[in-house]
Amino acid sequence: MPEMTVETRAREIMRRLGDLYPAAHIALDHDGDPWHLLVAVILSAQTTDVGVNRVTPVLFARFPGPRELAAADILEVEDIVRPTGFYHNKTKSIMGSARMVIAEFGGHVPDTMDDLMRLPGVARKTANIVISNAFGRVEGIAVDTHVFRLAHRLGLSGENDPNKVERDLCALIPREEWFHVNYRFIDHGRAVCTAKRPICGACALSDLCPSAFEVLGWRESA
Repeated sequence: MPEMTVETRAREIMRRLGDLYPAAHIALDHDGDPWHLLVAVILSAQTTDVGVNRVTPVLFARFPGPRELAAADILEVEDIVRPTGFYHNKTKSIMGSARMVIAEFGGHVPDTMDDLMRLPGVARKTANIVISNAFGRVEGIAVDTHVFRLAHRLGLSGENDPNKVERDLCALIPREEWFHVNYRFIDHGRAVCTAKRPICGACALSDLCPSAFEVLGWRESA
């Protein structure tokens, strides 16, 4: 790995990922409606975006907005979201969020980090995605499983708390790049730097990566 500061390395990583994935964007289908995006992101926990994209058209056709969902039969909602996994908790979260949006925010999804994180099932990752994609403001970096994994492998954070990983990334990467971190890291994490067996020999970042050719503590042959 060439001698450079971690800040310089982080910027070079983002530059190369930008060249590789210039069109990286959120993979969850949404129509710009903050409520639809919020629900989709909550449902995306521990499942694939493709799976969520199959479920949300059915859910929103039956319950278009928070008022309809808040008044829904819980078993009917569970039956719709079941394919996304953990459907009991996800149903509880989206219905609870619907009730709070109506009771405390006049039926509109709040647009601040603090208010969003009061909603059931919403942590910083979800709030960051909603604020940036629905309201056009970037207040942080959404740290999902791909961002967490790549941040560690690339030596950009050693923290185990996603919020602290976000803090480290925000300190290293210029604010104008924060929005792109999540989507470029996701695309690279899916295509090359996979969880079980990263393809280090085909990785454009291997010369910058302290974990290159290492998987779970053992070394691959280069």
